[in-house]
Amino acid sequence: MISRWVHSVVFSLGMVLLLVLVPVPAQAESGFAPVDRPGPALSVPPEQLRASLTCHGDPGSDPQPVLLSPATSVTPQENYSWTYERAFAAQDRFSCAVTMPDHTLGDIQVAGEYLVHGIREMHRLTGKRIAVLGHSQGGMNPRWALRFWPDVRGLVDDVIGMAPSNHGTESMPGCGPAPAECEPAVWQQQAGSDFTRALNSRAETFPGISYSVIYTRLDEVVTPPESSELHTGDGMIGNVAVQDVCPTDVSTHLLVGTVDPVTYALVVDALDHPGPADPARVDASVCGQPLMPHVDPMSVNTFLQPLSAVPGLLSTALPGVNLVGTPSTDREPQLRCYVYAAGC
Repeated sequence: MISRWVHSVVFSLGMVLLLVLVPVPAQAESGFAPVDRPGPALSVPPEQLRASLTCHGDPGSDPQPVLLSPATSVTPQENYSWTYERAFAAQDRFSCAVTMPDHTLGDIQVAGEYLVHGIREMHRLTGKRIAVLGHSQGGMNPRWALRFWPDVRGLVDDVIGMAPSNHGTESMPGCGPAPAECEPAVWQQQAGSDFTRALNSRAETFPGISYSVIYTRLDEVVTPPESSELHTGDGMIGNVAVQDVCPTDVSTHLLVGTVDPVTYALVVDALDHPGPADPARVDASVCGQPLMPHVDPMSVNTFLQPLSAVPGLLSTALPGVNLVGTPSTDREPQLRCYVYAAGC
């Protein structure tokens, strides 16, 4: 009896030591690449990267230049041509937009390479540290470039996310075996995905960069809405709900990334001041505005661009429905070798 008891104690102590000494891969931050390891060479052909970037305005103009990153399932034309591109043109602000492959529904690791190129090219054109502005996935995926390509951090002054999917969402369509397959970016933006764990590993933000997270507490796409927020790392972080400025604001996910005037005021505040957006600097009169400035409700483009985005939006929202031709898969894309501390 005593010998069995001793054997049991020794076995239990051995298991405790084993658990202490052997890391659990699913939870081990050390499994992901160090934040200061140089990024890999870009795998996307240079001619495709060059063709993806469309710019407007004078690179030598005074306002801070902005790189626009589109949301899941839409092009920059559908997302920004009738909203922020018009506003930035009126401000004499140089801006560029990245057109992602597969209607921004493909592997976000590939989208990250397009953003690395866009950041480098805009800095070359302007000689300035730039701002990166995006809606939903477009507010999150620049952080993939910053996380795994440290050289671009010194080229970026602001990262501004409008309802960004920084930690994934619990409300994405239920992805699973055929016929309920999903596009790669939909898989990757589910809460708890391998992609989101890698994205937020070790540090969410980096020194010298201001991060403005602008979201709505009524978000029905990125849920819970507070999952947009950032908290770790050494960057300057401002997490602001539009209801912090206007308590009765009823903007949803799509409105925050398009025509919401409160979001626009916070975006401009972040661009025109050092550090992240500060709701205390936003005039309360914005609460009475129906649309952000420079959106023309009488323009045909104001209606055509949102309508042209409908097929992509339906492809994202409805499992098994694919109206834009993006290949669907039955699982999340495998993480690239550079993501891991030990490679593949």
